[in-house]
Amino acid sequence: MRISARADYAVRAVLELAVHGDDGPVKAETIATTQDIPHKFLEGILGDLRRAGIVDSRRGGGGGYRLARAADAITVADVIRAVDGPIVSVRGERPTGLAYTGSAEPLLPLWIALRANVRRILEGVTVADIVTDALPEPVRALAAEPAAWENP
Repeated sequence: MRISARADYAVRAVLELAVHGDDGPVKAETIATTQDIPHKFLEGILGDLRRAGIVDSRRGGGGGYRLARAADAITVADVIRAVDGPIVSVRGERPTGLAYTGSAEPLLPLWIALRANVRRILEGVTVADIVTDALPEPVRALAAEPAAWENP
């Protein structure tokens, strides 16, 4: 599984909005500068997030972006789906839409299990969890394993 630049930037933008919470709308330029995200790319991402109901926008001098819901009601999976679509796909298809025959038949349950594990993690972590540095214990435990930090 790969996390696209678009998904990474989207999560970082949402985190930036969560940190500013009650400060009022945050300008796209501020997010782009603070998070080192190309401004034009960010504008498209923010549009996707707005259409998905994750952020709201306001035009004008006092305008900008803010979260449309509480940070504890937005999961990392919500953000990734808003900008990239399904979280796990095989050749651009959802695993449940695949069919294998012969010796490849056992692949399908593997792809389904992979999707289930990825979803369990990304749907179990909210924006608030990250902002408050309170990742769920199962996520912390996985990240604490030395092998998790190695690149095979």
